Amino acid sequence: MDTTKDKDLRLAVLIDADNIPYHNVKGMLEEVAKYGNPTFKRIYGDWTKPTVVGWKGVLLDYAITPIQQYSYTSGKNATDSAMIIDAMDILYTGRVDGFCLVSSDSDFTRLATRLREAGMYVIGMGERKTPGAFISACDKFIYLEILAVKEKKSSAEGKTRTSKEKNKGISKADKELITLLTTSINDIADEDGWAYLGELGNLLLKKQPDFDSRNYGFNKLIQLIQSFPNFEIDLREGGKKSGKLVYVRSK
Repeated sequence: MDTTKDKDLRLAVLIDADNIPYHNVKGMLEEVAKYGNPTFKRIYGDWTKPTVVGWKGVLLDYAITPIQQYSYTSGKNATDSAMIIDAMDILYTGRVDGFCLVSSDSDFTRLATRLREAGMYVIGMGERKTPGAFISACDKFIYLEILAVKEKKSSAEGKTRTSKEKNKGISKADKELITLLTTSINDIADEDGWAYLGELGNLLLKKQPDFDSRNYGFNKLIQLIQSFPNFEIDLREGGKKSGKLVYVRSK
């Protein structure tokens, strides 16, 4: 599902090392590459603490610049303040089109809101424990659990997925999801009830920034929709360059 405004977006990737596990870094940066070019890659933390020692081994491999921030006072998160200040500095340089804020901390809610007010495209990444306020403040929010390397499968494995695995994904899609899909289709449908899949994906993200078909066990939105008997699919010719265009409607 293509949800980006421009594949060549210049992105500033800012990572909160204090509450993001380092083993997510590979899948995280691969995901960022789908949305644009990470021109800034910075990670913030107190590198004298043993809790962030795991990050030290991967920073060079992924060309991430570490920013040292000492914890001057117990109970105060100086890392958050440093990351927020840097984000605003980068914003005013005019050298980026968007930000990727990697944290599960609600303290970045206001930052995400302010960046969007300035016309920036804001992607959030964090664990499922991330507060809803931060999620809603982003244009798109991605759960790190679905990016974990151990959960990734090759294309060959994807083709041989068992029906049991598919059913596991379907079982997560309750009535609330079906209602969301149905109402969203109807919101943008033409007179015959058909809605373009690309527009549907964008609308779903506007309604729920953390919407992602992978949360339900499917790699693509079209696969998720096809798993329900409630919807019809229509493939239309879109020209030599665009290929097939996918339209959906409620039965």
